[in-house]
Amino acid sequence: MSLHIEEREREGIVILDLKGPLTLGHGDLELRDRLTALHESGKVNIVLNLKDVTEIDSTGLGTLVFGLARLRRSGGGLALLNLNRSHLKLFLLTRLAIAFEFFDDEQDAVNSFFPDRELKRFDILSFVQQAGDGNAKPGAGCASAC
Repeated sequence: MSLHIEEREREGIVILDLKGPLTLGHGDLELRDRLTALHESGKVNIVLNLKDVTEIDSTGLGTLVFGLARLRRSGGGLALLNLNRSHLKLFLLTRLAIAFEFFDDEQDAVNSFFPDRELKRFDILSFVQQAGDGNAKPGAGCASAC
């Protein structure tokens, strides 16, 4: 199965809904090409909705890092939305969690590109503490603006 990418916009921010594996030979090149095309067309603020991503490997992580670096060099950014628990653990294990912004709510992810808007960021520390207790849940974010 290959990665399926649906593109839409919300308030001028591109949202890519990903479905399927983000792995070597199954989505890495498709996503890299899409991010490159968006960048070249001047779209540098992008939200990736990972809700339906079934698997991420090291190549998939590399693709995300590539996209983030390219967009940041152009003054933009890449927000990650709806990561599942195992994917978030992968970001923590590889220490890439410090490079990315994670969100549980699409509007918060969009708002992250507007400095004057209030938003609720995903609380990684809370997730790690709950994971240590064995009670971690996807969507365990902070209750107020962080």
